[in-house]
Amino acid sequence: MLPIKIVGLGHYLPARVVTSAALEAQLNLPEGWIERVTGVRARRYVESETSVGMAVAAARHALASAACDLDAIDAIIGASAAPQQAIPCTAAFIQRELGAPEGRSACYDINATCMSFLVALQHAAALISTGIYRTMLVCSSEISTHSLNYAEPTSSVLFGDAAAAAVVTRAAPGDVSALHFSKLATYSSGVDLTRLVGGGTLHHPNNPQTTPQMNTFQMNGRAVYKQAAQLVGPFLEECFATLGWAPEDVAVIAHQASGHALDLLTERYGFRPAQIFSNLAERGNCIAASLPLAFSEAVAQGFVQRGQRVLLIGTGAGLTIGAAGLVF
Repeated sequence: MLPIKIVGLGHYLPARVVTSAALEAQLNLPEGWIERVTGVRARRYVESETSVGMAVAAARHALASAACDLDAIDAIIGASAAPQQAIPCTAAFIQRELGAPEGRSACYDINATCMSFLVALQHAAALISTGIYRTMLVCSSEISTHSLNYAEPTSSVLFGDAAAAAVVTRAAPGDVSALHFSKLATYSSGVDLTRLVGGGTLHHPNNPQTTPQMNTFQMNGRAVYKQAAQLVGPFLEECFATLGWAPEDVAVIAHQASGHALDLLTERYGFRPAQIFSNLAERGNCIAASLPLAFSEAVAQGFVQRGQRVLLIGTGAGLTIGAAGLVF
């Protein structure tokens, strides 16, 4: 058990709402097909927003919720699948745009695709509980719309843009808030199932052999679902055995991967529908921002309250499965 507390959560959503009906008309898809296949009715797309700008808006929301001043932040983690640019880290830009004092906070990025926030939370908990830092800001900001592959409608219509942030600090003596358990496991047989191959050193933008198609997102959704469905059950059993909690006693905040993925939580893994917070229908899959966005909205709506046991759960490209059990 690590004595840490999420003292503030915040999020940002672009103003532009894109309905599934509009995408169906654009892509010549049958009426109602997108919601039936993905569970998504609408999602947000950026207009002039940047990844850093959205992260800062979410961070200001989280800092206000925490009643935390900028000079109290010891470290900033940019926890996203896609940085704003290759170098420097997105977190450094967040520090500058927030107006946080230079030299007061360390800044670095973590990329574990859809599990980036969970990995960053694990890092923050370890660093705070050992006294290296006292207060950390974790920001996940995703713009998926620049790299969607509309020739692959089952994936392209699933995603939306959003940002979310959390302020994490050490829990005071006697406070029930704590991270009781955190685990991630990667099954690299799934590395080719979800990918964006361009932008790195293998298919560099300056290489004339790099094609525009390489810079779009590709996913074998059926294969990802099949692999995750087989692995998540035993993974959850191990989580609850270690936690010593009963599955029916937690509020479940899941990465909003797809409607079918969320259905597994009740149909195969035994959670009651009332335990599971879902914003997928109106937000889509927001990649790394998905999990903290759901967490932030769940708290804002009273679905999660102080002192409550919470399970964060999700999967990401790799294939990586992650879960954390905490008392909020």
